[in-house]
Amino acid sequence: MRFWNRAALRTLFVPDGVVFLAMLALAYSSWFTLALPALNFLYYCAIVGGMLLAWRFHSSRTFLSLSVIFLAQQVNSLSEGQAYVSTLFQAIPVLVAIDFILIALMHERGFTLQSISPVALLLFVESFTVAVFLGSGHDRPSPLIHHHVPEAISFPPNAIFILSATGLFFVARFLLTRKPADAAFFWSLCSIAMAFRFAELHRVSILFWATGACILSISIVENSYLLAYHDELTALPSRRAFNDASLRLKHPYSVAAVDIDHFKRFNDTYGHDTGDQVLRLVAANLARVTGGGEAYRCGGEEFTILFPGKTTPDIVDHLEELRETIASAEFRLRGNDRRQAPRGPERRNERGRGRSRKADAIRQLAATQSSEGLSVTVSIGIATSSDQSEFEKVLKAADKALYRAKENGRNRVETASTSRRTSKSKAAGIA
Repeated sequence: MRFWNRAALRTLFVPDGVVFLAMLALAYSSWFTLALPALNFLYYCAIVGGMLLAWRFHSSRTFLSLSVIFLAQQVNSLSEGQAYVSTLFQAIPVLVAIDFILIALMHERGFTLQSISPVALLLFVESFTVAVFLGSGHDRPSPLIHHHVPEAISFPPNAIFILSATGLFFVARFLLTRKPADAAFFWSLCSIAMAFRFAELHRVSILFWATGACILSISIVENSYLLAYHDELTALPSRRAFNDASLRLKHPYSVAAVDIDHFKRFNDTYGHDTGDQVLRLVAANLARVTGGGEAYRCGGEEFTILFPGKTTPDIVDHLEELRETIASAEFRLRGNDRRQAPRGPERRNERGRGRSRKADAIRQLAATQSSEGLSVTVSIGIATSSDQSEFEKVLKAADKALYRAKENGRNRVETASTSRRTSKSKAAGIA
């Protein structure tokens, strides 16, 4: 699996990284002239607006993260003027980093008491402890020296280490999950670090507090977009994204219709969990198709690849390579089939004799095939646009070529113009 690619970098930096870098540049520019009351208003708008969005979209993790930002900013504001070597200044960035990690590791279950109560209780204990610490008078305010340009103060070593380690954790987590929330945690943490770094310059500090809140709020919109335009099972763009992309196509372009061979038999014999594994296996290979194509899952076991600016001769070899790669990839079941597990004496007694023998036969076939490995194959149909052709006609021509590939024996590539004779690799098992 390639962790770094253009799509991953784009998701990591756009839009969260762009927002952070823009605010960083603004803080050092002469354009940053907004008065403190206006900055405070924007900050509270970002906090309240983000919390409302989180509540509306049932995102408890974002709501709790915004709560962490609000509490940390309040402590920073109340302790304004304290020396950076104070115990309080050393502790708060570390607590924020730890809170962010705990919130990121939560399972998103919406606003239920069971899901949010552990972190909420932790935040309450932290807030109470800090309030007691401030009220005890261990740190007394000292006069501030205000500057016209951002001037950084040094972090304590432990805070630098914890924040850096937390940032690396979120980058690594993003590379594994590719979820906007993990990218948002990283860039929001960067904004919070800058807010503490410029803690003595209240205008600059509040700018970065607001930036951190905005980044988390934007992640809600990004996640909603991901759910709307990407298939959750395969992570490929969905039919809605396919429909939008088809509207932007200009002649010439090519369409490849892809269908998994004997997919229904996979589901009937091995169960839907195995069928999902097959879909993810094929989708992972489709996502790496060469020749400038973009793969989409249009429903069930049906996929479509769009090749803007390409004709059939340009892409046919790339699709042959794709077909061969999928056919040569050995597929093994993850553990034993669920249907092999005993269901208890009552459940067994209810089954009929004939049904029991049929189930045993299926389980025996599954056990035999899983030990040998399975081969998954696909059939592909290609069509290319003409000068006046509409997209629906091109798509229908690709479907007809796909049907011809099925009729001619499956595991082959057919074009809309002529029938291609391709070598068929023998499918193991039922594929």
